[in-house]
Amino acid sequence: MSGYIISADSDAGDLAEVALAIHEIINRLPVTARSRNNPGVRIEGGVVIDNAYTGPVLEMAMEKNQLIKISPKNGAYANVPVVVAPIRDSDGTAIAAIGLVDITGIFDLATLMEHQSTILKQVCGKDPCPLPSEAVAAKK
Repeated sequence: MSGYIISADSDAGDLAEVALAIHEIINRLPVTARSRNNPGVRIEGGVVIDNAYTGPVLEMAMEKNQLIKISPKNGAYANVPVVVAPIRDSDGTAIAAIGLVDITGIFDLATLMEHQSTILKQVCGKDPCPLPSEAVAAKK
C-alpha cells in the first residue's frame, strides 16, 4: 500500500502533488509551499514554476506557527495579498507551510458595494450621504 508523509524534511517533490491539488481546487490561484528544512514549490498556471522556492511569508508562518494574512513587501508576491498557514506535526510544531494568493478581500469589497446604500443610511441616517446641499462643493 502506498503512503504519503509530509515532514520537516520534505522537499519540493514531496510537496508538489499536494500543492498542485490545492492549486486546482482553488481555480488555479498561485500556490506556494515549503518545509521547515527545505525549499519547496511555487505553482502558477497549473505547473510548478519553481522547485526551490521559499518566501518570507512561508518562513514567517512557520516561525510564528500561525496563519498569516499579509501583503508582503518583497518576494515573488510583493504587494499582493497572500494567506499562509503552517502545517503542524502531532505535537503542534510547524513543519511546513502552504500559501496562496488571498482573494477574499474582493468578496468583502463586492459586499460593501452591494450594501453601500444601507451602510450610508446607518452612518448618516439618510442616503445620499452627504446630501447634495451638505457637500463641500455646495458650501463654496
